[in-house]
Amino acid sequence: FSGPAHLSRLAGKCFSFVESTYKYEFCPFHNVTQHEQTFRWNAYSGILGIWHEWEIDNNTFVGMWMREGDSCETKSRQTKVHLVCGKSNKLAYVSEPSTCVYSLTFETPLVCHPHSLLVYPTLSEALQRKWDEAEQLLYDKLITDKGYKKILKEIFEEAGLLKVTEEKEAEKQNKKINLEFETVEKCSKEYKQLSEEIKKLKDLLSQHGLAYKGNSGE
Repeated sequence: FSGPAHLSRLAGKCFSFVESTYKYEFCPFHNVTQHEQTFRWNAYSGILGIWHEWEIDNNTFVGMWMREGDSCETKSRQTKVHLVCGKSNKLAYVSEPSTCVYSLTFETPLVCHPHSLLVYPTLSEALQRKWDEAEQLLYDKLITDKGYKKILKEIFEEAGLLKVTEEKEAEKQNKKINLEFETVEKCSKEYKQLSEEIKKLKDLLSQHGLAYKGNSGE
């Protein structure tokens, strides 16, 4: 789960919608599925998307993206869920605006308050400060609009509202490792700990009569 805290009430629940011969099921923060309700031997039943991230625009959560569903020709099926104010929680409308990209409208009283889908209040104090600083930099013309949007994207990624790409995640881990070993003292300390850990593991293997083959770069 990520996003406005009051929407956590939807987690763990599923909502259905039947149109023609298809039954759609939306499970917030989990997935969207489609089931063909016919007696055909090859009736389709599959995943239209798995909970991925929010779509954010102008300090507002404008939609939920469910991605990496079942394969469809050369890509995966994906679904955008629009949250709109309604008297009860229900899946109200489903369409397929482009091949294998679906659009769902979900009605809920949880988004009826004008501030219910604001992004800023869901952030930690540290990330709110970061956003305030970016606003000031933009106002003072010390960063461009593009630079401001880049900072916001990083804030939303850090908050878990947007998915970080695998490349970016690897980059982050490398930075972390580089910081860990930025001094000889830190490096020596870490090396000592790892050497002790390897010795313990070797002893454990020997106790159980398991062969161990190491190499010079262990």
